[in-house]
Amino acid sequence: MDIARRKFLGATTAALAGGAIGASPALAAPAIVESQPELRWRMTSSFPRSLDSIFGAAQMLSRYVSEATDGRFQIQTFPAGELVPGMQAMDAVSNGSVECAQSATYFYVGKNPALGFGTGVPFGFNTRQQLSWWSFGGGEQLINGILEKYKVIAIPAGNSGCQMGGFFRKPLETLDDLKGLKFRIAGLGGQVLARLGVIPQQIPPTDVYAALERGTIDAAEFVGPYDDEKFGLVQVAKYYYYPGWWEGGALLHLMVNTDHWASLPKSYQTILRLASDAANNWMLSKYDSVNPPALRRLVQQGAELRPFPAPIMDAAYKAAQSLYEELAAANSDFKACLDSMNAIRNEQLVWLQIGEYAFDSFNIRTRTRG
Repeated sequence: MDIARRKFLGATTAALAGGAIGASPALAAPAIVESQPELRWRMTSSFPRSLDSIFGAAQMLSRYVSEATDGRFQIQTFPAGELVPGMQAMDAVSNGSVECAQSATYFYVGKNPALGFGTGVPFGFNTRQQLSWWSFGGGEQLINGILEKYKVIAIPAGNSGCQMGGFFRKPLETLDDLKGLKFRIAGLGGQVLARLGVIPQQIPPTDVYAALERGTIDAAEFVGPYDDEKFGLVQVAKYYYYPGWWEGGALLHLMVNTDHWASLPKSYQTILRLASDAANNWMLSKYDSVNPPALRRLVQQGAELRPFPAPIMDAAYKAAQSLYEELAAANSDFKACLDSMNAIRNEQLVWLQIGEYAFDSFNIRTRTRG
């Protein structure tokens, strides 16, 4: 048993014992566990089984919950499409078709654009800032306040870290190269790029290779090197751009139907939160482990790494701020999230520059010097 699981099981044992001991101090731990209800839930994911780091986080979450309750609380996981289409995962939770889902709030900006902030918005937070905002900056209250009308509560349960900008068939040199570019990208990132002349496309992952090969689309973005390698896009689009400024630290969530959440014993609610936190750490740690060698392999296969040109980055940033101003003027939820993000981000960036950025920059320089 690894250290992380030992810590998790220790915490969850205390959670199980804590509630029951208050009522009956003399009960032994096994009796406490046996007093908890037996539950069988279903979790539908917005992601396919092939994305084993993302879908794997859902499987790990379910495993943690089962182990922490000696099998009394079990959650069966289903990849996108087996129960409901991936982009309808939250709807299935909302209407009670399933008890919970693994998804990302920014998939549902069509319901309310402010939900983009739950996962991350273009030029928003990085990975750590996103979770900090959620936990200590009012993000949880803001996003779950919006989700309440859909009978959903969201709990952080995974993060990809900063993503790549995607594979392009032709290099990008100037802003003019974006005009008419058919790019497989969705959400607020797609809306920002549309202002620069890009034609956003929403295509299922399984169809992207063929679309790029035929020239139906000119570019596509997914996650990062480890997942991008699986789709083989380097064979049909060799220019690999970075960074994915629309996803600086994409936070995923366990979404639970509020009626089912309210019916859980407090100990099970705590276990779900702890298991989600453990899954979040597992997923981010795995990506940090598997992305570096995958990036090296992609370069060996012919990928040409390129940063987005500064003029494109600057124009995209300005387009994002313009979009945010318009959305904030029309949507009070969006304005509340935007004001919260900007205030906290401005503070955090000062500390980030002094701490992490200075440290990482020095180490990067020493590496390049050999």
